[in-house]
Amino acid sequence: MISQHIIVHGRVQGVGFRATAQMKAKTFGLTGWVRNLEDGCVEMIVEGSEANVETFKSTVKEGLNRFTRVDRLDVTDNQELKGFKNFQIKY
Repeated sequence: MISQHIIVHGRVQGVGFRATAQMKAKTFGLTGWVRNLEDGCVEMIVEGSEANVETFKSTVKEGLNRFTRVDRLDVTDNQELKGFKNFQIKY
């Protein structure tokens, strides 16, 4: 199990990104959260198996729907698992 902090840059606000990210995270059995940042980016904490986290990040990079455009992901490994129970949207 791994935990990663991800900042998503691009056209990711106002395009259903968070809801789609939540749905995809649940599909891959991941836990954590997603929220908008004031600078137009989206921030996530994602926890799960390394393979599922990597697959999720690949899916995010491709764009979660036709309205999103992901320019880059800034990924940092967290040293400890937070132990989230689900994947939620933070407001």
